[in-house]
Amino acid sequence: MKTDSVYKNISTDENMRENVSHGSLEYPFAYYYEDVWDFDFHCVDWHWHPEIEFVYVERGEMSVMIGSDRLKVGADTGLFINTRVIHRFEASESVIIPNIVFSEKLLASEESLIYRKYVYPILFSSQPYQMFNDSIAWQRVVLDILKTIFALQKEEKPHELETVELLLRMWRVIYQNTQIRSIAEHEMPASEKQAQLQIMMQYIQDHYQKAMTLDEIAASVMISKSAALKLFARFLKISPISYLIRYRLQCAAGFLLSTEQTVDAISQETGFNDSAYFCRKFKELYQLTPSEYRRMKSKVSVKSVFRI
Repeated sequence: MKTDSVYKNISTDENMRENVSHGSLEYPFAYYYEDVWDFDFHCVDWHWHPEIEFVYVERGEMSVMIGSDRLKVGADTGLFINTRVIHRFEASESVIIPNIVFSEKLLASEESLIYRKYVYPILFSSQPYQMFNDSIAWQRVVLDILKTIFALQKEEKPHELETVELLLRMWRVIYQNTQIRSIAEHEMPASEKQAQLQIMMQYIQDHYQKAMTLDEIAASVMISKSAALKLFARFLKISPISYLIRYRLQCAAGFLLSTEQTVDAISQETGFNDSAYFCRKFKELYQLTPSEYRRMKSKVSVKSVFRI
C-alpha cells in the first residue's frame, strides 16, 4: 500500500447510517464520481441512508453486498439501491463508479397521488435493489438516462430541472418493468430485521470493553442465539463475535493514534485480556502490528476524505 495515497472513508453513526447530507434541503440531490479503490481498505464500508441511490460501473468490477445478497457488478452495469438498505462495495482493482444519491421528495411530495401510486410501491416493496444490464432493452433505456444525468452534472451550468425530468423518466421506466411484490403480513420487513441488527450493534459498541457472550448480544433484542447469528450473517456476512472483535480493534487503532498508552494498556482497555491475541488479531485486520501502525501513522499523514 502506498503511504502517499489519499484514502476515503464512509462516515457513519453507531447504527451505520451515513453521516452526510446528500444535496440540500432545497435540492436533495448529489452526484459523485468515485473510485472504490481509493477508499480505505479498497471498500466503501457498510452504510445506509434514507435516500435512493443509483450506481453505474464505468470501469472495473466490484463485489457488492446488499442486505443478504452478494453480487459481482462489472463494467457497463447499473444498480438501484432502495432507501434504507444497508450495503457495501469492495474492489480488488480500480473501479470507477459515478453515482447519484437523492431524496424521493424530488420525484413527488408524499401527499401527492404520484407518490402514493408510483413512488411508494417501489420504495416500500420487498425489493432492496435492481441491477441494470444493457442486454435487456428496458434496462438499457435506464442506463442511457442515467448516463445522461451524469453528463449533465459535469457541466458548469446547473441543470436541476432537466435532472429531475430525467429522474422521473427513469423512474417511470423502472415502474413499468418491475414486478412489485408487497411484503406479506406474516413476513417481518427487512427494515425491522435491520433495526434488530442495529440495536445489537449498539449494544456491542456500548459494552465492548467488558467480556461479552453471544447470549447477551441476542438478549439485547430478545431473540435466540441462532436468530442473532442469522441476522449478522444476512446483513454483515460475519458473526456477532467477529463484529465485536473488529469493533474493539477499530477502537484500539483510534487509541493508538490519540493517546500515548502502551499497547498492553490499550489491549486491556478495549476488552482483550490477552495482549498477544490482541496483537495477532490487529495484524490480521490492518496488516501491521499495533506498534508499526502507530509509527506509520505518526510519520505519514494519511488524509481521510469524506463525501461532501
